[in-house]
Amino acid sequence: MPERAGRAPAESAEEVTRPVGRPVTPPDDGPPTTPIERVPDAGEPEGRPSENAGSLVRSSGMMAIASLISRLTGFLRNLAIVAVLGFAVVNDSYTVSNTLPNIVYELLLGGVLTSVMIPVLVRAQAEDPDGGEQFTRRLLTVVGAALLLATLLAMIAAPLLTQLYLGSGDGGEANPALATAFAWLLLPQIFFYGIGALLGAILNSKQMFGPFAWAPVLNNVVVLGVLAVYALVPGEISADPVRMGDPKLLVLGLGTTLGIVVQAAVLVPFMRRVGFRYRPVWGWDPRLSLAGGMALWIIGYVLVGQAGYIVTTRVAAAADGGSFTTYMNAWLLLQVPYGVLGVSLLTALMPRMSRAAAQGDTDQVVTDLSLGARLSVVGLVPIAAVMTAFGGALGTALFSVGAGSGEGAARLGETVAWSAFGLLPYSVTMLQMRVFYAMTDSRTPTMIQVVMVGVKIPLLLACPLLLPPGQVVLGLAAANSLSFVGGALIGQWLLRRRLGRVRSVEVLRCLLKVTLASAVAAAAAWGLTRLAEPAIADWPVVAQAWTLLVGGTLVALPLAVAGMRLLKVAELDAVFRRLARR
Repeated sequence: MPERAGRAPAESAEEVTRPVGRPVTPPDDGPPTTPIERVPDAGEPEGRPSENAGSLVRSSGMMAIASLISRLTGFLRNLAIVAVLGFAVVNDSYTVSNTLPNIVYELLLGGVLTSVMIPVLVRAQAEDPDGGEQFTRRLLTVVGAALLLATLLAMIAAPLLTQLYLGSGDGGEANPALATAFAWLLLPQIFFYGIGALLGAILNSKQMFGPFAWAPVLNNVVVLGVLAVYALVPGEISADPVRMGDPKLLVLGLGTTLGIVVQAAVLVPFMRRVGFRYRPVWGWDPRLSLAGGMALWIIGYVLVGQAGYIVTTRVAAAADGGSFTTYMNAWLLLQVPYGVLGVSLLTALMPRMSRAAAQGDTDQVVTDLSLGARLSVVGLVPIAAVMTAFGGALGTALFSVGAGSGEGAARLGETVAWSAFGLLPYSVTMLQMRVFYAMTDSRTPTMIQVVMVGVKIPLLLACPLLLPPGQVVLGLAAANSLSFVGGALIGQWLLRRRLGRVRSVEVLRCLLKVTLASAVAAAAAWGLTRLAEPAIADWPVVAQAWTLLVGGTLVALPLAVAGMRLLKVAELDAVFRRLARR
């Protein structure tokens, strides 16, 4: 790739990421400054500049570990919820209410904090004489006040919110009254979600990625403790009538909110560690107006997404008891590999792309986009293949505990299998969105979202017409994944129009090789497990499922890696070199 005039090629992660004019003081949790490894493409001529792959692997390695533990503890939390509440109306009501804080937070400020504020903070750190200190204090003050107001308004509107997402519940599959009771206890999370996200954005902009990556682990630990207390409290949650003084209701609702409070509070000591001292600063900054313009489009993005989410919840709640819980848990299972690999890549790439975009370095933006997409392919496609082949065993093995045992666990596994193909498109779409945000363009992602939801809603509405009630959730999950396929294709086309050559061919080449290797490996593993089934036919169902799942995975993933090596997937080399060093 030709160098840009007037700018020396970056030789280290520090050169790429540190703010202009700031002292070179590597943070404890930031990427190291050792030379960057390159990942050549097949047939690439020698002498090509570095791809920064090794730097990206190193930057995201610590976050991947933190995210893995976070996802594992989160998964244990979800298992415990299913074991305690089962796949029934109470769990549906709790699950819908527990997503409301996320929905309202994303609607008002969440997208702004994660997608707009990091570029704005990076620019303030580079441009301001005080390294952006005054701007950061003002930002915290304004956002904190807005979050507090949003939380109060959401709690007042709790009955309307639950009815919007669940409908009247006349069919008996949903309980809006119980969901509303949970919502009053859970909606205070909005304030702490927002503050935690903003503190995380500030720390990430200063290249301290660790605390924000590890904070959810504490949340999960707190909620696991709350569920243990819930199980010890005698009685059951009353759904008819609903009583706000119900001890189990209070333990579950307030305890879940406590987890988010802890998740935000644990970041405060690290803010002091990077030298930040908060004092309220009122008033407006012109850069907040720029962020506000972008925020309007992001609010539109979230609103459009909520249209699809409302249709999903209503169709699931009307189809069959526990369908929404099944849908959400299947989605959370898919989020485990994405959270470990995809989110880690995005977190490491976002500050770097923001700085490259601010400097007008389009070549570096395209390099990061291509590299992020190819590393996502290598990391996620083999896992998606295993989930497709062994989804049924996955659900039975993991969720056949307590009240979750039976058909609900098996159906959840089928839902994972039907939707696993959307794992990579989802990751690529999120990467593409971050590229637009790094270029301070929040309009285009909203337009992409309009197309995605426009594809998804007709498919969602067709599910109850084409499928029996017990299988509607399978169609909902598949429709969701199809919308991400469309989003990834449209996003790549729009990026090509915006940036010129975006190196799609090398991404497709990598995708074809990895897909071939992963599909052959998963098929071979599936065939071997089918041959082994008669030998374990007399075992308990859960033991059979675990045997098939673990055995199939241990066969499929090494075969996929061997296939990628045989097909000379160059992106695998950086990962192996990093593991060898460790």
